[in-house]
Amino acid sequence: MPHHDDTAHPFSETITRRGAGSLMLALAALTASPARALAEAAGPFGPPRPFHPDQVVALAKALAARPFVPQPIPASAAADYDAHVKLAYGQAAELPGHIRLFPARRDIGAAAVGIHIVNAGKARTLIDTHGLFGGGGAVDPAGFRVMFPDGHADWLAFLGASYFRAAGRLGQFGLSARGIAVDAGIDHSEEFPAFTQFWIEAPAEDRLLIHALMDGPSLTGAYTIDTTRQPDGAVQDITATVFLRRDIRRLGFAAMSSMYVAGEDGQGQRLDWRPEVHDSDGLSIIDGNRERIWRPLDNPPHEPRTNAYHVDGVKGFGLLQRDQNFDHYQDDNSFFDRRPSLWVEPKGDWGAGAVTLFAFPSISENVDNIACFYVTDAPAKAGQRRDIAYRLTWGSTVPGGDDNAVCTAVRMGPGGVPGADPIAGATRYVFEFAGKSLGGLGRDSGVVAITNLPKAAVLLNASGPINTRDAMWRVVLDVRTQDLAQDNFRLFLQRGGGAISETVIKSVRP
Repeated sequence: MPHHDDTAHPFSETITRRGAGSLMLALAALTASPARALAEAAGPFGPPRPFHPDQVVALAKALAARPFVPQPIPASAAADYDAHVKLAYGQAAELPGHIRLFPARRDIGAAAVGIHIVNAGKARTLIDTHGLFGGGGAVDPAGFRVMFPDGHADWLAFLGASYFRAAGRLGQFGLSARGIAVDAGIDHSEEFPAFTQFWIEAPAEDRLLIHALMDGPSLTGAYTIDTTRQPDGAVQDITATVFLRRDIRRLGFAAMSSMYVAGEDGQGQRLDWRPEVHDSDGLSIIDGNRERIWRPLDNPPHEPRTNAYHVDGVKGFGLLQRDQNFDHYQDDNSFFDRRPSLWVEPKGDWGAGAVTLFAFPSISENVDNIACFYVTDAPAKAGQRRDIAYRLTWGSTVPGGDDNAVCTAVRMGPGGVPGADPIAGATRYVFEFAGKSLGGLGRDSGVVAITNLPKAAVLLNASGPINTRDAMWRVVLDVRTQDLAQDNFRLFLQRGGGAISETVIKSVRP
């Protein structure tokens, strides 16, 4: 992929280290030790100190000039899963903003984080957690969750590295957002920078301002995550400043992680009775020309797979759970049909880059085997500062839609007429589309399916409306996939020379 001059890229700004030592005074003031704070004030919080988000940026910049120091696992950490559940979900008090704490956990290496509550421009550090965990004990927090006002459930959670997630309109958690991705999918060398300090404001009942300090071997960062709970799901406006300690081969912004074990294409590694098992069923992209692209997810059977979709001026992307039909999952415990989609809307011009999709084989629904993020063309070099802003929308609908049809299902099987001997070396692909652009159209309406497959490889290209269902269309392709040179192909519906559907990018091989 082409590289651009660093100095001309909107993400990049070389930092200076002059005065970095004096900036550590700010770090000491904002993250005073519990022992010192206890000497200054009684109760669960330390004394109030002036706070501004710019201070978190200064902290991140100062940390970047120093060697990385891993956070130790505190002695008070929960020993295992059962202890974690009792502490996190037992009866306990809330912090302002309806916040409940997650405990540090020894068996998975969950380190402690600093919690600071902000009000009227003043921050107070949490120094005593008695009464804030089930059982009444004092434990170092590793993260937090935000409860609905009536306390019946949580709708937002931050726990582990830079992971966070929100419930959608149906009140169900699913995939996770990540502050950043570092070398994901490269030679088992992925790093997981962590949010180590949180400053939390609650300006309204349905709104939280969360400021977070990030630290990791290759970078530091300062994040402001302005979160609003809405009827259709949470919306988060994010601004981030990242400082690079060293060169990074693949730096991914607006990252997210999800799970895909099996879907309707029959190619997943399903080991139980449920027809489908996934948190997301596809990657959607709106490129700079407003073309909407759909890449159905799959579970690679043998080895990890990385796909990069180069775009100039990306308008949006995300991992979606389009299929919200309970009958397609038959799971009344995990409720995959209620899982939210996550959509990224860049703010400002992100320039040229690639929406990158990484997947590895998995047979467990408890493992996130899908990652997605944006990688700019400009190389990530030590000493750089990167600034980025974007909006996350968690919900069942995706912003920026139009009347063009979307792909709602992809199925695969042997090529040839059902019931007859299959065609050797051929695969049948069946695509289903739905949308207003297909309303009232029949077989004689001039709708055709366009692909970039070689003509010699296409044995059958048949399409038409699905009987008894308005505004739904089915495309059946028999493709000679044996010895086919390309790894994927593109397909969309066209009428009168114009596209009336999004473009689907389908892997040739599972």
